[in-house]
Amino acid sequence: MLVKTFCAAVNGLDVTTVTVEVHITRGVLYHLTGLGDTAVRESKDRIVAAMQNSGFKFPSADITINLAPADIKKEGSSYDLPVAIGIIASNEEMQTDQLANYMLVGELGLDGHLQPIRGALPIAIRARKEKFKGLIVPRQNVHEAAVVNNLEVYGMDTLLDVVQFLNGSQHFEPTVVDTRREFYEQQAKFDLDFADVRGQENVKRALEVAAAGGHNLIMIGPPGSGKSMMAKRLPSILPPLSLAESLETTQIHSIAGKLSRDTGLISQRPFRSPHHTISQVALVGGGATPQPGEISLAHNGVLFADELPEFNKQTLEVLRQPLEDRKITISRAKYTLEYPCSFMFVASMNPCPCGYYGDPTHHCVCTPGQIQRYMNKISGPLLDRIDIHCEIQAVPFAQLSQMQPGEPSAVIRERVIRARKIQEERFNSLSDGKNLVAGRRVHCNAQMSERMLHQFAEPDADSLDMLRMAMERLKLSARAYSRILKVARTIADLEGSEKVQSVHIAEAIGYRNLDRGDWAERGI
Repeated sequence: MLVKTFCAAVNGLDVTTVTVEVHITRGVLYHLTGLGDTAVRESKDRIVAAMQNSGFKFPSADITINLAPADIKKEGSSYDLPVAIGIIASNEEMQTDQLANYMLVGELGLDGHLQPIRGALPIAIRARKEKFKGLIVPRQNVHEAAVVNNLEVYGMDTLLDVVQFLNGSQHFEPTVVDTRREFYEQQAKFDLDFADVRGQENVKRALEVAAAGGHNLIMIGPPGSGKSMMAKRLPSILPPLSLAESLETTQIHSIAGKLSRDTGLISQRPFRSPHHTISQVALVGGGATPQPGEISLAHNGVLFADELPEFNKQTLEVLRQPLEDRKITISRAKYTLEYPCSFMFVASMNPCPCGYYGDPTHHCVCTPGQIQRYMNKISGPLLDRIDIHCEIQAVPFAQLSQMQPGEPSAVIRERVIRARKIQEERFNSLSDGKNLVAGRRVHCNAQMSERMLHQFAEPDADSLDMLRMAMERLKLSARAYSRILKVARTIADLEGSEKVQSVHIAEAIGYRNLDRGDWAERGI
């Protein structure tokens, strides 16, 4: 008897509907075709035990299972449930009239319980697109899958529950999630606030400019000056995620298996802070079983690299293209995947190995050679892609104890949102095609193309003279010139100015600290 069930294959963010064809004839062999990986091929042992412990008989016959289309690689254990249901139906132990209406995914435990899988959200989106009536997933995945409307999503505990539901012998209610209520309720809840930061007004101003324009930023200062403290509070002043951004971000985290059981949509911008020992594969993604890397997990959020020179230099260099293209293409012998990675890159570093070069209260013990080697760990091309360089000094205790609490994140965030709205209206005014860079829509000043720069950030005569002088004295690259204009455009937006003026250019040039001669002499 031939029976068909339906599931899905996830490759990157692309999801393909898979038809599981099960055919039973006389014999004793078990055949599984369709380009399945080791986890798929090992499913027989799990399925046999799960069926027997759920009260079903595994047929003593020749079983042929095909996962179509056969030319797409199938990975993971999510095929256990549709294969088991197909075998039970082919053995005439359940009805088959409802099988075409539902997509099934889930790993089977030996006792018949369903175990969670990765990628439930993109699978649910595919099921709705293919016009399935419903989707059956393990109970642990039901919350993330149920955010997709116009699709009945059922969370099941055991294989027996699924069979009884498809037979109509037991009634289950689909899970309903009020997506918008959950999404908007969580958007303004932050554990960290800039009100906790005393002093450091110049650094907070730089972070506000970076947030308003989506600019990359690096902070240079001695240990204990508050670099990590302020970086961790950056998400609290970023504009809220839109529903479209949230859905895209949640899909990436779903594929990586990073969503908790009760998570529907991710409502706050991600903040990823990988350790400096991270490998290239963990950073950009890939591996034997392809997974999104940290840069994709930071999509629509912040990637924070603490102690930047401690990272492997070759690992840092792989960031150069993603920072420009806002996507990463992973090409291997057996697959080619593309993940989005539009993120703000924020880094911190000490000015030297001991951390106290130029500090007025501590003596630096590093030799010039040690300092030069330390600074040479960061390449010039990578620094060129960082818009804002910000020096930071530790606040003395006498001042720290007397200072009032800083400006709350909510107040700063209002200014950032106002500036972002100006940018959105500006880019929305462009005709289709002209508001795209590298195939992705432009949302903030940091993403502008050269054509957009000439249209929206053209400096006046005085500003041009100032820029020319800075280019000659600091020996800036053409990319640094563009970065200065983008930052100046953001500063003008924060002030509500339609034109980029010389005062905005001056402040933007001041954010190129690492291009100054005293820094350049140290090896950068």
